[in-house]
Amino acid sequence: MEEFKDLRIVDNFYQTSAFFPMPTTLVGTVSENGQTNLGAYSLCFPYYIAGKDYYAMILECRNSSNTAQNLLRNKKCSLNFIPDKKKFFKEAVRLGFPGETTEEKMKNCIFTLKEGKLGGNRPKIIEEAFQVFECSWDDGLEKAYLDEAGRLEGYEPPYRNFNGITSKFGAHFILKIDKILIKSKYYNAIVGGVSAGAFPRVPVDYGYRDSTDFWYTRFKKPLREKIQAKEGDVNSVIYAASRIDPSVKFTEGACLKLTKIPRIFLKAALTQMVEIAKEEGLTLIDEVALDFINDKRRKEKKK
Repeated sequence: MEEFKDLRIVDNFYQTSAFFPMPTTLVGTVSENGQTNLGAYSLCFPYYIAGKDYYAMILECRNSSNTAQNLLRNKKCSLNFIPDKKKFFKEAVRLGFPGETTEEKMKNCIFTLKEGKLGGNRPKIIEEAFQVFECSWDDGLEKAYLDEAGRLEGYEPPYRNFNGITSKFGAHFILKIDKILIKSKYYNAIVGGVSAGAFPRVPVDYGYRDSTDFWYTRFKKPLREKIQAKEGDVNSVIYAASRIDPSVKFTEGACLKLTKIPRIFLKAALTQMVEIAKEEGLTLIDEVALDFINDKRRKEKKK
């Protein structure tokens, strides 16, 4: 078997020292003259995914970029996920080139811009995208509202740890997701059930780049791999269920139907079931009541 070799870690390690799969995202922001600016970014990932009062993405970028400066001023952005078309990726590479003004880069942009769903002083969204996140920067974290736009030659310390200006030339933005917009075909797939043919054609950036080229891979049909569910012991479910709320009981038959829930999620699932049961005036969750509760949970999730 081929041995691993130790590779030196340097600046922009995800590009210079690794092959790191990432999304291709066009971030829309509002320039000083009110025009929508598009910048190409791959360092944009889910950040708050559960347990908070909102959901969020994190964007990492140069603090002198149009995107960063616009976010420092306006605090609004759109995350546009473009489909896999060679001309779209070529345009994304062009839009990612630093140093141009918004007027220069957007003059011959091939994408169609349209108003989003939220209105106000927000950037327009890309009509050709398969999905868009409309977001607001949470500048209250780490008092990042103290960071100001205008310092294009680099920022002096002190720096934030994870939100706002994080280094002389770097910035992180925690972006609250205000709205997720998705084209009808993919909306129907998520709500009604996804098949291999219902996935959007998504380009994947390899991360690595050399002095002349960006590299990405074209979309191929996704492959399905069944989740190998491990059933737990019904007695462990009964034990957990009996400790959620003494006013709501679970029958053994209902507990038997819950043995496939991974142990780490069991308490949260049982707690939600009990809350719905109490809302409906139920004191006993049997198999029929469980089906009703799970149907209601699915409907609430779709909302």
